[in-house]
Amino acid sequence: MHKISRYFLVLFALCLSALAQAQLSIEITGAGANRIPVAIADFLGDATASRIVTSTVRSDLERSGLFKLVDTTGVALDENSPINFADWKGKGADAIAAGSLLRSPDGRMEARFRIYDAQKGVALGGAVYVTSNQQLRAAGHRIADYIYEKLTGEKGVFSTRIAYVVKARGQFLLQIADADGQGAATALTSTEPIISPTWSPDGSKLAYVSFEKKKPVIYVHSITSGQRQIVANFKGSNSAPAWSPDGRRLAVVLSKDGNSQLYAVNADGSGVQRLTQSGGIDTEPRYSADGSSVYFTSDRGGSPQIYRIGANGGDAQRVTFEGSYNVSPRPSPDGKSLAFIARREGRFQLAVMDLASRQVQVLTDSHKDESPSFAPNSRMILIATEVGGRGVLSAVSSDGRIKQRLSVAAGDVREPAWGPFYQ
Repeated sequence: MHKISRYFLVLFALCLSALAQAQLSIEITGAGANRIPVAIADFLGDATASRIVTSTVRSDLERSGLFKLVDTTGVALDENSPINFADWKGKGADAIAAGSLLRSPDGRMEARFRIYDAQKGVALGGAVYVTSNQQLRAAGHRIADYIYEKLTGEKGVFSTRIAYVVKARGQFLLQIADADGQGAATALTSTEPIISPTWSPDGSKLAYVSFEKKKPVIYVHSITSGQRQIVANFKGSNSAPAWSPDGRRLAVVLSKDGNSQLYAVNADGSGVQRLTQSGGIDTEPRYSADGSSVYFTSDRGGSPQIYRIGANGGDAQRVTFEGSYNVSPRPSPDGKSLAFIARREGRFQLAVMDLASRQVQVLTDSHKDESPSFAPNSRMILIATEVGGRGVLSAVSSDGRIKQRLSVAAGDVREPAWGPFYQ
């Protein structure tokens, strides 16, 4: 087997509490127009491990809305099995994956696989992932990412993680889960609100606002060590942290000098620099993908609209003009579009602006969307919304065609933040 890459998926040293009861469940409510038919044969080797890995791969690919699974019932193939391409073409498959799960001499598992182009009858590549029994689903996510990239040309996000806040039984839980909502663990529990979590660019930290000191204070929380550091605790409000693309600075909102204005601080809280000087309320900053500018919400023109300034301040340029209420700007990681929440006919809905053409498209038909967050490949947008009076998360493709809903059985889930690519 041609070994393209080899990863050691060690047990992630999260200093998190035990698995939370509040597991997200996922519901797919849409699909892409032209799904790629792909066959994922049962992997050979250790039966239990193979079942966990192949089911994770299938679930990831199907959940993306871009793939249609071809029936492989009763077919088990490893990475060296001969492939009858004519047979798989006859079943409608454009691609087929085969693999195995074998125990390595050190007791860990080796997940080997190969992906084939069934139409051309050629191998597209393969890999070996070494993992522990506890991380078999992570290996499945890595395989799904590999297949996704081979067949679409884009990086997959199945190995990424999401953060969100669950309110249940009078407590606020800051949780971290796989992108499919599984494996949720609690990073922080508080009887006071936790809002605005955002991932550092390398995925090692979360910045957020906690009210545990009976006022809004900005913290940076190490995912690996569990240590927390206060980065903004000035007089008045400290809110809305947003990381610069290099992870060295945070744009924040402070009211220490009067009304809420934008500032930038180093990740350790030093080097406070004021960015805006307006008579309005400036809030919700987000750095552009290249770090050269900051998008934010302001009512300086009489109604909440989205503006942009240089990363070190300067004159602000208005970005949104359609409608009287546009807030929560989120530039896409590829720098091509801007997601935000627009009020249209009394409903607060997710909208996306093509930054080249300035064309705006409303992507949802819901009433109370908030807190958009792009996937690192810019294809999906995670939002909080409300269904039946209860907070749920919804993931919507940037063209609006694919929709997923993630909910917690007992509790409101809010403030989603999609993490960066797996490091």
